[in-house]
Amino acid sequence: MKRNNQKISVIIPVLNEEKCIGSTLKSLKDKSTWEHIEEILVVDGGSTDATVEIAKSHGARVIFSAKGRAKQLNHGAKNAKGGILYFLHVDTLPPDNFDQSILDAIANTHQVGCFQMKFDSDSQFLGFFAWFTRVNIKLCRGGDQSLFITKELFEKAGGYNEQYVVYEDNEFIGRLYDMVSFKILPRHVKTSARRYQEKGEVLLQYHFGMIHLKNYLGAGPEKLLDYYKRKIVS
Repeated sequence: MKRNNQKISVIIPVLNEEKCIGSTLKSLKDKSTWEHIEEILVVDGGSTDATVEIAKSHGARVIFSAKGRAKQLNHGAKNAKGGILYFLHVDTLPPDNFDQSILDAIANTHQVGCFQMKFDSDSQFLGFFAWFTRVNIKLCRGGDQSLFITKELFEKAGGYNEQYVVYEDNEFIGRLYDMVSFKILPRHVKTSARRYQEKGEVLLQYHFGMIHLKNYLGAGPEKLLDYYKRKIVS
């Protein structure tokens, strides 16, 4: 598979996301210069709704993977044709000309980084926590800020740790912080607040904080998943 080192492969893991995959793919096309994008790669983990059909109808390349975000992200990276990988949550929308911002960062020798984040909500509580995404420390990172990385660095870092069913983004980015300089781009992605609206803003933020704390205190992927299942999924 020939790789174009100057083009971006956008990688989106999905599972039963028929309600938002179409609008996300349309937004990606509207907010980029197509000559910079090698492909939009949708990695499906076994959807039983119309996610795959909708993705294909919007021109995305769809591949299939075992269920699990880390597994899907790694599978997408393995099959990506571009030399720059851009990992994006299906309910997160990048800023206008996001591709040029990423290419400019790469040209300035930044191998990895993300955007700052805003929620699609007027909540001052969520806005307070989103503000901290401009701070360049591990604790303030998360997958909903999106992530760009050269494929060369991704492979050198060993990709996502598939033992993590939750916290996979944070674990991977933490390793990257230990390897190279991490760049925060001074623009914002907009991510959905739907989970906070469903579970309650304060309660869900508390549980996410506890997962961070448990990881800091040495909890492994199994204990983090157990807490997630008991406190967030249930």
